[in-house]
Amino acid sequence: MSLTIVDNKIGNDEKPCIIAEIGQAHDGSLGIAHSFIDAVAETGADAIKFQTHLAEHESTLDEPFRTDFSWEDDTRYEYWKRMEFTKEQWKGLAEHAREKGLIFLSSPFSKAAVDLLQSVDVPAWKIGSGEYKSDELVSYMADTELPVLFSTGMSTYEEIDEMTALLDSNDTPYALFQCTSKYPATLEEVGLNVLEEFRERYGCPVGLSDHTGSPHPAMAAISRGVDLLEVHVTFDRRMFGPDADSSLTFKELTTVVDHRDAVHKIDTNPVNKNEIAEELSETRALFSKSIAPAEELSAGTVITEDLITPKKPASGIPYDERDKIIGATLEDNVSPERLLTWDDIDA
Repeated sequence: MSLTIVDNKIGNDEKPCIIAEIGQAHDGSLGIAHSFIDAVAETGADAIKFQTHLAEHESTLDEPFRTDFSWEDDTRYEYWKRMEFTKEQWKGLAEHAREKGLIFLSSPFSKAAVDLLQSVDVPAWKIGSGEYKSDELVSYMADTELPVLFSTGMSTYEEIDEMTALLDSNDTPYALFQCTSKYPATLEEVGLNVLEEFRERYGCPVGLSDHTGSPHPAMAAISRGVDLLEVHVTFDRRMFGPDADSSLTFKELTTVVDHRDAVHKIDTNPVNKNEIAEELSETRALFSKSIAPAEELSAGTVITEDLITPKKPASGIPYDERDKIIGATLEDNVSPERLLTWDDIDA
């Protein structure tokens, strides 16, 4: 299975699609959200992803904070409310991203958010790990006939089976992300082994959604042929917000993108060893060896194995042809500073 988002083909050994996850790093500031778009575009990443939270459609005053970080929100509901943008503001973010050559994505957490994002022409759905039981919401997204990118950070295999069966029943193209929903996750919890398990079990494009705050898992996943990669990003890990210490800096993201491009160039240019050896014929001659006298030898000397030695370059009698001159007689005096030639030998 493969899928396409805008002009990006995903799967089938295409270059991995790199998604920069902003999440709530903008802290409700529209200006900062736009600043993230400019910064992500400079890294060479393919896509930028936000989260579209509409408090009255997804939350209640009973919802606790995942982590107690906020200095200004008394409840999680108030926090989601402060994170909201209007439809026109989302439209502006989407247009800005596209102008910068980025795929614009945002994870919806309610049907109202799906409707809002569809109105600004989001090209695919990125479903967060917490929606592993949200069959109704996922079905609502699947009905749009857009591709689905599903993170499995909280899911068992049984739950993933149920979700993929739902998507298959709608003929919805999808990709699965290995993810560990800890902020930050440790390197021991990354689980790159799951990527191959997903490939074998579901036959779909696979991705890594990483929360370690380290570039190493992303680079390792790229080297293992991952199809998609999602990493949280921040201007600085000292910034305010629940995901800052789980994020990469833009300098680190640029390094990951460069690694992606280099690995893709290597993987898509297989080398023919015989052709390379032919191209290196002059270099091979410099490093290969010919027959040279082991010491000063006089004309009339009968050549024996101990009187010759291999020396560079390969412009004389090849050393692997030494059997042809063993027992022959020298025609001239020869020095160990020069290679033997056929003219030196009475063959």
